[in-house]
Amino acid sequence: MLHRYVLPALLVLASWVPAHTQTLPVLDQNPASLRWYQLRTAHFRVLYPVGFAATAQRTAQRLEQVYGPVSATLERPPRPISLLLQNQTTVNNGFVTILPRHSEFFTTPPQDPFLSGTLDWLDLLSVHEFRHVVQFDKGLQGLSRVAYQLFGYGGLGLAGLGIPDWFTEGDAVGTETALTRSGRGRIPNFDLGFRANLLAGKRFSYPKAVCGSYRDNVPNHYVLGYYLTTNLKRSNGATAWSAVLDRYYAFPAYPFSFSNSLRRSTGLRVEDLYQRTLSSLDSLWQAQQGRLTRTEARPLAVQPERRVFTEYQYPQYVTDSTVLAVKTGLGDISQLVLLRPSGREQRVFVQGLVNNPEMLSVGGNKVCWPEFRYDPRWGQQVFSEIRLLDLGTGHLTRLTHRTRYTAAALSPDGRSLVAVRTDSAYQHRLVVLDAETGQVRKVLANPTNDFYQQPRWRADQHSVVVVTLKPTGKTLELIDTETEQHQPLLPVANDNLSHPQPWGDYVLFNSPRSGIDNVYAVAIASGQQFQVTSRPLGAYHAAVAPSSRQLAFHDFRAEGARVVTMPLEPTRWVPVPTAAISPASYADPLTQQEPGAARLQAASPDSVGPQLAATRYRRLQHPFNVYSWGVIQAPSGQALSLGIRSQDLLNTTQAIVGAGYDQTERVGNVFATLSYQGLFPIFDVTLQHGSRQTSVPVDRQLPLDSVRSDRWQYTRLTAGARLPLNLTRSRYVQALTLGTYYSEEQVRGYDLPVRYRNEVGYGRSLHAVTYSLSYTRQLLQSKRDVAPRWGQSISASWRTTPFAAGLQASQWAVQGGLYIPGLLKHHALRLRGGYQRQSRESYQFGAAVFYPRGQSYVSFERLQTGSIEYRLPVADMHWALGRWLYVQRLKAAAFLDVAVGQSQGIPVQHYRTTGLDVTFVFNTLRLRVPFEVGARTIYNQRLGTWEVQPLVLNIGF
Repeated sequence: MLHRYVLPALLVLASWVPAHTQTLPVLDQNPASLRWYQLRTAHFRVLYPVGFAATAQRTAQRLEQVYGPVSATLERPPRPISLLLQNQTTVNNGFVTILPRHSEFFTTPPQDPFLSGTLDWLDLLSVHEFRHVVQFDKGLQGLSRVAYQLFGYGGLGLAGLGIPDWFTEGDAVGTETALTRSGRGRIPNFDLGFRANLLAGKRFSYPKAVCGSYRDNVPNHYVLGYYLTTNLKRSNGATAWSAVLDRYYAFPAYPFSFSNSLRRSTGLRVEDLYQRTLSSLDSLWQAQQGRLTRTEARPLAVQPERRVFTEYQYPQYVTDSTVLAVKTGLGDISQLVLLRPSGREQRVFVQGLVNNPEMLSVGGNKVCWPEFRYDPRWGQQVFSEIRLLDLGTGHLTRLTHRTRYTAAALSPDGRSLVAVRTDSAYQHRLVVLDAETGQVRKVLANPTNDFYQQPRWRADQHSVVVVTLKPTGKTLELIDTETEQHQPLLPVANDNLSHPQPWGDYVLFNSPRSGIDNVYAVAIASGQQFQVTSRPLGAYHAAVAPSSRQLAFHDFRAEGARVVTMPLEPTRWVPVPTAAISPASYADPLTQQEPGAARLQAASPDSVGPQLAATRYRRLQHPFNVYSWGVIQAPSGQALSLGIRSQDLLNTTQAIVGAGYDQTERVGNVFATLSYQGLFPIFDVTLQHGSRQTSVPVDRQLPLDSVRSDRWQYTRLTAGARLPLNLTRSRYVQALTLGTYYSEEQVRGYDLPVRYRNEVGYGRSLHAVTYSLSYTRQLLQSKRDVAPRWGQSISASWRTTPFAAGLQASQWAVQGGLYIPGLLKHHALRLRGGYQRQSRESYQFGAAVFYPRGQSYVSFERLQTGSIEYRLPVADMHWALGRWLYVQRLKAAAFLDVAVGQSQGIPVQHYRTTGLDVTFVFNTLRLRVPFEVGARTIYNQRLGTWEVQPLVLNIGF
């Protein structure tokens, strides 16, 4: 008899109160079985996994060495902080965050020689990342400190939004450069794009330099920030930025407050500092060009000049007339292409998530490269496996499985591989493998644990040349893989050597000793060195043709690197001194100013004190780590929530406790959410108690003119588990998520004689279970793509009330999507379809499939939906409206949505809407984070009405 008091289904327009929890985000974890330990020093707590004790001891004591020198020029010794050493991943990274406050070092060293230079990887991270710790603690003053006291680290982060990220990263790069023998400021490849643009007359506006472009190569905020922060330190002293930050944090909460603080401290706005820096660098780099004696090189004719930044890098000869290279750019994801002088470019293969060692290797008509492979469940466990492609047959082989190889090279006959491996104990090895099976033939001894980069086979196919990083610098070594004898080819020096290429009695290599990266050669027998190329911006990755008559390398320019060739004639090479001389650096004056530079550089990286006591760190004993309070972002998406947020250091436990206010119904609630993510499935639980308030028509005749209101109490418990799996393989990003949740809702004080079918009332309870599955597979995207050019998705759900108590309902639904390429390169077409079926019982769930845009949802027993959407970029531009707005792109999307609904006793209903979205991608207030806002025009064919809606697709954070 209950159906007599329930409104008809066609009146159910309000959204369903979810039967599953508003879940907290999935974080990256390590395997649950991994044991953790901790070391404590005066200023650091270092957490590390089992087997990493020796390196953790060294890192902890190195951090204490850098504590004073790194914090000196910002005049803010920071509070103690926790550091995690992540050794299960082959990703090279490090970061500091205040949400919650801690730092993480990803310990596998990079093969990229332009990232770590001549420094040990963990030494570089210790300086660079600790500078970020100092920057964050500098904010604990003025109104920023008040924001922290009121709202925790969320308030401190909000107060720092006005500080451009070019400052934070540029200041850290400048610090690593001034305090160490290397650092990115001393590596010419670091500023290569900046230098190329300036020398080509591309003097970008300040908003374009900060916010980027869809057409041009705009150097990132590390490069821009390094030169802006260093320029000010050179003119105003080492502590110049300390004074700027003091003024900023005193009163940070107004537009352009950072620029105003800079002006009050130095007389310069950020725009003035930018223009002054450009003028200084232009003079410096023009003078450098004037001293060059250039060697000529001929571009391969297949690489046309392009309007959009495109690169061809890492050439490898396949035949005397064919070169294999990696093509990338703003409009292209990483792919292998064959280049021929005839003018023909042939795509060979689109690569996946390449672990880029700044090299490529061809041998025996095969090509190999390392590629990231993610553990399906544990986000911190990332392997690096070798992929092998037969250029003749196109057959792709996953040669190794769940390995940690970060660089690999094929022997000339393609039968053997030499690879670099860094294990989870920070031990570096050269490994010889069978190129047919991937089996390990030999692991070469490395008693001093030197780090190897970019090995290459000699023609004899049993010896290799490799860049070796030792505690005092780099050298080239010739290693016999059979006898394991080492022959140094160059003296160990602070020379950022890279890209070795053996050829006969010589080894070619890259060096920045002239201030520009160029190709050099060393005679194996005598040690005599020669300069082979002298290019204006840089020559990289030398490769010798099979006939030994031609040398290929990639040559940088503002439009992107191009593969060029030149005759291989040793008689034309220029002899150079055996001892490499470090070129002058823009940061050299900083080293003289830094009060702790001499002390830090004099400290030996391996000069450690007494062993620190290690203790077990058990995650279940440290589940709560409160980092934000006051106004918080609640998982339920409430407009206003007050509470506290917690997240433990190992990303296993997240919790929120708070009170919210629903501005629509003008009622409050309290809630608590806990997510434990340390096991294979993720377990979530949410408890919420509060009020509801609504008004409903109570008569069952039209017009509905008898409306009554009520306010009642509810208590809702939601608990369940989900299993997020990362199935990414090659160039397709794939994910599968399975979930099941139970929700119980009890009400008190519901006095209305009728209710909507999506509300719980009359003292009845709701016991609902939801089962869900979702799968997505999408092609990697370039920056210029508006959507994936290929992709598939499918989701299914089943909601039911299995217990014979309270309200009853049942619903199952499935929907799928397909992305296919559009008419032009960066266009995309999306097709979607969905089917939903639910029983007509005492309760009805909300929509589980998409619904036509611009059409209010109506609950049917059977619902079929379909959609077709075409997305495209309309124009890319660089429009600036003063200091307030910078517009980069105009995009559009046209769509047609349809739905057919059926319910017993009600005629079949057809819905159709069409429309056009027009959006702008822009930046505001000179922030680098992009926004996308526009408008949607919808025509409802059923009603014959037009509607215009504001459209917000991306708010940048």
